[in-house]
Amino acid sequence: MAKDSIKSKVQIIASSGYNFKIELILEVGKDDIPDLIETSKGLVDVFGERALLNENNIYKYFSNETLPFVARYKGSIIGYIIGVPLEHFHQESWSHFDKNLNKKNTLYTYAFVIRKNFQNKNGYAKTLKRIYLNWAKKREYKYISGHVTNGISNKFKNTEIVKTFPIWYDAKNPFDYYRRIL
Repeated sequence: MAKDSIKSKVQIIASSGYNFKIELILEVGKDDIPDLIETSKGLVDVFGERALLNENNIYKYFSNETLPFVARYKGSIIGYIIGVPLEHFHQESWSHFDKNLNKKNTLYTYAFVIRKNFQNKNGYAKTLKRIYLNWAKKREYKYISGHVTNGISNKFKNTEIVKTFPIWYDAKNPFDYYRRIL
């Protein structure tokens, strides 16, 4: 992606009459970088400082190799979810526990965050997740996978725990690698 665009190039996936939109970012623009960095701070408590976006790493996560969906409220980014084909992580040891590696049927959820003041309000997170899952299904992915704090994936429908990792990078708690059937 070009690093010199001021405005992000987006595809609007859904919008409501209440100043809420879900967009797929095709090319991240400089205008959105501060909002994305601020929003990423919500991941630090769980995943550690490595989860924090900055002007150097943002293009890695918001690129043409990823599916970055953002939730906007009144023009500001309040959350995002980033999907990446599982094969992108073939060099990571954890990915080899997934029997679907190299089958090109799994979208790995790299990050999912909603700003604290928008959590548990008006269904913003639920809407973002639902649109992400539907998008993946329409693109013929059979599974969504990801890492979440141990026990959280029990709340997901059609989900199995592939492996629990007692130590997961800088996280304070064990993490489950889950697979969800779409």
